[in-house]
Amino acid sequence: MNEQAITGIILAGGQGSRMGGVDKGLQALEGKPLIAWVAERLQPQVDKLLISANRNLAAYQDWAAHWGARVIQDQEAGFRGPLAGLEAGLLQADTPWVLTVPCDSPNFPLDLVTRLHTAALETGAPAVHVRSAGRDQPTFCLYRRELAPALSDYLNRGERRLMGWLESIQASSLDFPDGNAFINLNTLEDLAKTGVCKTESPT
Repeated sequence: MNEQAITGIILAGGQGSRMGGVDKGLQALEGKPLIAWVAERLQPQVDKLLISANRNLAAYQDWAAHWGARVIQDQEAGFRGPLAGLEAGLLQADTPWVLTVPCDSPNFPLDLVTRLHTAALETGAPAVHVRSAGRDQPTFCLYRRELAPALSDYLNRGERRLMGWLESIQASSLDFPDGNAFINLNTLEDLAKTGVCKTESPT
């Protein structure tokens, strides 16, 4: 295995509470579900692709087949948040690096992975997350796979806070100037009024 290989994980396993409980990754944007927009943007940037989902698994598996991806589930039931999706990915990935992106941000940069990976190699940090327009964006983060046991311990203590986890492992951050690239589409109203950046990726 290439020591610099990266597995990308799309975090689509949440409750979608701010969308009224719908499965956010399957909501349509310009005729395609969010999961498709995000996967098409991420797949060319990584070596392998996983989709973290906890319901509507057949639908996600159908979409995953388009990109040679696999669908994974949290280790435990109960919607424990994005860290649970990360834990499942760290445990199932077979690459030295794992990167997460949320399923509701279809405009992230086409060089996101390259920039985070370069920063990780330069700093030697165990993880590097995005910071943009003065705000932390911790769901956009590159991790070393060897963090899996530490994350399981963190979750087993009842901890759930993503920034708390990043602080505990002394993760570094990387500034991106375009804050609009990391906007989350949290509501159905957001979906109705947004636009996406077209890519040359296959559909």
